[in-house]
Amino acid sequence: MTIPIKLLDVVALMVDLPDYKLWRGQVGTVVEILADGAAFEVEFCDREGRTYESVGLRPDQIMVLHYEPWASQPPSAPETA
Repeated sequence: MTIPIKLLDVVALMVDLPDYKLWRGQVGTVVEILADGAAFEVEFCDREGRTYESVGLRPDQIMVLHYEPWASQPPSAPETA
């Protein structure tokens, strides 16, 4: 089971996208869910909140960031022995 990506989730880029001058680790926000969740429009902003890029990405190109501790193991984490 994987964690569903939702509108306004904060995500990190998992791949380099040199055509867009975006690099692995850059943080963006999901602003649109496309193709019934098969893709997402992610907006990348500077520290002042100005958008410098908005691009459609597949779920395997991004990961959802979490700011709260998990009460238990997250659904996408591998089981530990």
